[in-house]
Amino acid sequence: MSYSIGVDLGGTNIKIVVISNDGNMLEYLTCDTADAEGSWAGTIKYHLELIQKQRGSSPCHIGLAAPGLAAKDGRSIAYMQGRLQGLEGFVWQDFLEFQCPVVVLNDAHAALLGEVWQGAAKGFRNVILLTLGTGVGGAVLMDGRLIKGQIGRAGHLGHVSVNSDGTPDIVNTPGSLEQMIGNYNVEERSGGRFTSTRKLVEAHLAGDSDATALWSRSIFQLGVAVASFINAFDPELVIIGGGIAQAGAALFEPLRDILDRFEWRPLGHQVQVIPAALGEKAGAIGAAYHAILETAVSAEAAK
Repeated sequence: MSYSIGVDLGGTNIKIVVISNDGNMLEYLTCDTADAEGSWAGTIKYHLELIQKQRGSSPCHIGLAAPGLAAKDGRSIAYMQGRLQGLEGFVWQDFLEFQCPVVVLNDAHAALLGEVWQGAAKGFRNVILLTLGTGVGGAVLMDGRLIKGQIGRAGHLGHVSVNSDGTPDIVNTPGSLEQMIGNYNVEERSGGRFTSTRKLVEAHLAGDSDATALWSRSIFQLGVAVASFINAFDPELVIIGGGIAQAGAALFEPLRDILDRFEWRPLGHQVQVIPAALGEKAGAIGAAYHAILETAVSAEAAK
């Protein structure tokens, strides 16, 4: 059976999916990235070679998703700040030595493509994805096309400003959405009381008034940002994914209340805001799908 492979290289975990070319998942595995050891490239190569050996044939497509800005030729990550040292400019095609092309893209872009192919965005053509986790990632689909921009920055929605008087974030945006709701700085935002958003939400649900105030402020900032994204992109659907989305009703109910206040709804039109469907598999599935699409485009161009 012909098959494709999708790889999602994250700072903590590597996710790998094997998918038939009609979209059925044949295998899923995950392993530690071990970023500090710099062994992630070898780990991925080992698992891909093992998959090929077990299946007795080479994959038709390989897609790889990772943080950072993908190079225009789709062979590497051109720019990545702070993590996964050695990733910038690393040409996966040369390292993996597979016969098929290895196509690289940003991990949030891949997650949206995964949701489009197999998840919550299936059948939609205008979609915004926000991933709420350690930081805040994003991606935009417009008229059925993933928006990448001139150098791949498009969709970095966590780095829009929701407080122009705030301190600059990692890309120098003052008071960014990522600073307001990202898990990475919840300890700082809570004055040391909470080490994770999960613990903050648990305290909020237990009736802790200080936790409720902080959580409510975070959701307010998220809500006004989503309302702004709706004005900018006019989506049919906004998908919320990432670990913080696992807060469920504690996130989505107040978020919908805020959008009831601030969303522009001409002619009574209201944008759906829903949780992601594919969880941690989205990036790997989207990477495989992207490789399939890019191969088809290349084949058509060669005619």
